[in-house]
Amino acid sequence: MSDRADKKHESALWENIKVIIQALLLAMVIRTVFFQPFTIPSGSMMPTLLVGDYIFVNKFAYGYSKYSLPFSPDLFDGRIFGSEPERGDVIVFRLPTDTDVDYIKRVIGLPGDRIQVTDGVLSINGESVPRQPNGAFTSD
Repeated sequence: MSDRADKKHESALWENIKVIIQALLLAMVIRTVFFQPFTIPSGSMMPTLLVGDYIFVNKFAYGYSKYSLPFSPDLFDGRIFGSEPERGDVIVFRLPTDTDVDYIKRVIGLPGDRIQVTDGVLSINGESVPRQPNGAFTSD
């Protein structure tokens, strides 16, 4: 092989490596700042979300905390650019005591609400939430 062909081959290889690195950096920024994929780990959200379903979380919907970033660096306290969730929203969170586990749940109570379950009946601020059947569900 000639010297010129070797340089052309090395140049093409280096260009491919640069494109791959740029793609990885772009994916990391998008995942860190904008959206993050999650898998539903348990049946607690059935029948609306099934075990193994994939969801994408809009990370700026409720603002950013240190847990929004990879490795949870202690750069700031609390939440920045935050907004309150609404009842019925699906949220992803981590417990401060166990930051390795992501919990995916639906919001039923808002700050100041009193939540109680008595004999399987959910009450919010002393009022029972009516159960409405919406069809039969099987997990076959």
